This record gives sequence, C-alpha cells and structure tokens, in this order.
Amino acid sequence: MSLRTLWWEDGKVFLINQRKLPGTLEYRECREPTQIAEAIKNLEVRGAPAIGVAAAYSLALAAHNSEAATRKQLLEDLKVTASLIKKTRPTAWNLFWAVNRVLEKVGSDVLEVETIRNTVINEALAIAEEDIKINKKIGANGAALLKNGDVVGTICNAGWLATAGEYGTALGVIKVAKEEGKNISVIALETRPALQGARLTAFELKRDGIEIRVIPDGAIGYVLSKGKIDKFICGADRIVWSSGCHVFNKIGTYTVAIAANRHLVPFYVAAPVSTFDFENNLNDVIIEEREAKEVIEIQGQRIVPDGMQVMNPAFDVTPPELIHAIITEKGIIRAPFRENTHKLTGSSLRRNTT
Repeated sequence: MSLRTLWWEDGKVFLINQRKLPGTLEYRECREPTQIAEAIKNLEVRGAPAIGVAAAYSLALAAHNSEAATRKQLLEDLKVTASLIKKTRPTAWNLFWAVNRVLEKVGSDVLEVETIRNTVINEALAIAEEDIKINKKIGANGAALLKNGDVVGTICNAGWLATAGEYGTALGVIKVAKEEGKNISVIALETRPALQGARLTAFELKRDGIEIRVIPDGAIGYVLSKGKIDKFICGADRIVWSSGCHVFNKIGTYTVAIAANRHLVPFYVAAPVSTFDFENNLNDVIIEEREAKEVIEIQGQRIVPDGMQVMNPAFDVTPPELIHAIITEKGIIRAPFRENTHKLTGSSLRRNTT
C-alpha cells in the first residue's frame, strides 16, 4: 500500500523525510513555513508535484499562524512566505504554479481576514487532493501505452513519493498497468548524486510489489543497446510550452533520451498539466545548481580528493524531437507538442517563440 507523502493536520504539515529512505521511514512535523522551505531545499520533500503541494501548505501555515488583524497585514504575511518558498528551488514549475494559484484565490478586495485565512488553507488542501486524482488519471492514460511483459526504464523518482501520495506520475503509469493485470517490470537508473532511483524508486516499487532492477547511470546506453528496455518513462519538473515543450527533468534525462532514440525505444514523459509553464520562454528558466557536497560525498563519505572543483546541475533539458509523447491527466500529447498541448488544455497562446 502506498502512503501519503505529506499532509495537513490540525494546523501542522507532516511529511516523509525522503533523505532517510530507504533505511528509515521518518516523518517530519512542520509548524512554520520556514521549516517547509528548509525541507524543500534539503530534498526532504522532492518531486515537482510534491513540491507544489508543499508550497501550498507553506502558505496555509502562514495564514494559520498569522496574527494579522487586517486584510493588508495578512496578505503581506502571505507574500513574505511566497517569496521565501519561490527561492527554494528555481527550476520546478509546480512550486510557482501552486503559490500563484493560492494567492490568486485571495486577490479580491472584498475578502475579510478570516475568509482569506480559510480560503488559503482550503485551497492548499484542494491542491493536495487534486494531485492524487490527477496522478491516477495520468496512470490510466499512460497504462494504455504499456503491453503485458514490458520492461520499463525510468530515472530519478516520479512515483507517489514525488507527489502527494498513492500513485505518482511516471511510476503511476506502471502501477495502474499492474492493477490492470499487466506484468510490468522496471529498470531504474541509480540517479546520482542523490541516488533517488536506487533509494526512492526501488523502495517504492518494492513496497508496491513491482519487480525492479537498479543499474548505474552509465549503464543506460548498454542496456538500451541490448534491447533490455521496451519503453522509457520519466517525470518532469517543468515543461516549457512556448519552445515546443522542452522538458526540464533530473540531470541525466537528456542523455537517456538520446540513447533511447538511437535504439528506437519510445521515450515518454508523464506530468500533470500544472507542470507546463505557459508563461516563460526557454531561456528564462534557471537550472538549479546544487551544493558541491552532494557530489563530493556519498552518505557522509568523501569520494573526491580535497581541493577538487565540481559541477552539480540538478536538471537538464530534453528537446521535443526526442520525446515520443507526453502523458497528462487530460490525455496523451504527441508532436507537434505546442499546438496539441493548446488543443488539449485550452491554454492561451501567450508567446510565439523563444
């Protein structure tokens, strides 16, 4: 049985500390927005949809805790928290989407203090509940692409641990396929430097009773060349619509997409519509550069000589020509992605080119 990754309870937010997995299933209690910001920065909560839910919950905590006596004061408290949360991880679009959605709900001049407070909390709760339902729809739509006996490759962790819980995006496709009676197994990249594949995807799929093998990141070309993977499915942290749907995802995804295309293995992206960035151009997006320590050490053990410089980009960008299809809750989007995304979602054509 899958779990909830994070939830609201009596003015507090509880979340699984994913840094402790797979060894320890530990829950963190957050009473302040700053604690959620810290959890997002430290990867205690991670995965685009889960970060979005956490961002919404941070505003709920701000509203719940605020001692503001006026509408103006309460909105100012919310803006302070919104600014704090938006600085935690600059690449993941769901974070910005969730914060903006909550703030838009309380933008009316006629709302009183208690109405604003309750509206923010209820909107955060709605985002979390919608995430569960949306991911199940993604799973159902994507499961139609899988055949009995397929071996599916994946990178990082895009399962229920990366969302509010229960299904997930890329792994939700696999989970629903299994529920439909299909025999599906998984090959997961270990996903350095934080090892989300080896630690989290393996933990999750083992718990859900799905066969999984973990491979070193560098083995993906060999495994694809030997025909050991039938399809590859990953999640997404941001999909930039204006550029034709370039996909920002865990570092290494672009490498996988190139190898998959070379060996004619369909490469799919599974993500909710909330991950689509309809506002920015490709060059507007900041690729998060994480601390060097994540590369220099593994679980506290130094593996790089003293004095060495490292690079640690958290994400890369996969161009649309390498993507077979994008699986969303509204349906499966195929090329031309920009036009077909507009048709499926009804999103306004705000920009033409990057």
